[in-house]
Amino acid sequence: MHINPVKHALKEGKLQAGCSFSILRSPDAARILAAAGFQWTYVDSEHGPFDLETLADINRASVAAGLMPIVRVADLQYALVARALDNGAQGIIFPRVEDPELLARAVSWTKFPPMGVRGFGLGPAHVDYEKVTIPQIIEHQNANTLVVLQIETKLAVERRDELLSVPGIDAIMIGPADLSISLGVPGEFDHPKMIETIELVKESCLKHGVAPGIHLRALPLAKFWKERGMKFLSCGAETSFMMEGATAVASALKA
Repeated sequence: MHINPVKHALKEGKLQAGCSFSILRSPDAARILAAAGFQWTYVDSEHGPFDLETLADINRASVAAGLMPIVRVADLQYALVARALDNGAQGIIFPRVEDPELLARAVSWTKFPPMGVRGFGLGPAHVDYEKVTIPQIIEHQNANTLVVLQIETKLAVERRDELLSVPGIDAIMIGPADLSISLGVPGEFDHPKMIETIELVKESCLKHGVAPGIHLRALPLAKFWKERGMKFLSCGAETSFMMEGATAVASALKA
């Protein structure tokens, strides 16, 4: 059974570098991201085109390459969470969260009893055909599944202490696009209102022992927030990396 090094590193206060995996339906893209040095990727089933079979292929290729796949589910529904985990996700990102009670129920779906209510349906293929018992699988899964809360609205910011008080949250990932829209400054990621709001969330994370994180599209902003203590830090996407690299080569050839 695979250890989730990202979850354990975040507990130790270490930065973990990730990126978005949102469009390309290819397990080889996961292998490339791993070879590039990323430690985790969030596989976007909220906005991306992935069906369950594609998620399973990407998750398994990622884990085999040493890249932890954290699936962002489309909604807070038990079936979406449980099936993503059963098909190889090493963690779950909950989007658009504003209700602490719903969040607590959602967290319970990520854990087997007695820690939660996740149903058991794992077989030999899920544990790489290791000879392990059901209690061993339960203990391992509960200890290694990463649970991430996404804060991306003004209301979620206002309720941040209630949300972060829910047991079982390992990290948060601020969604700057939706947050900027909610704050009335759409796309202005370096706006003073954005910076002030993100700092408030970060400080609350530290108070509650939750790793602060954010996803950004541009490297300068990612460096800005790295210097300010973000630990679950994501920048770019598999498609943007391909576009940037291809553009640089094509431009050089035609110069």
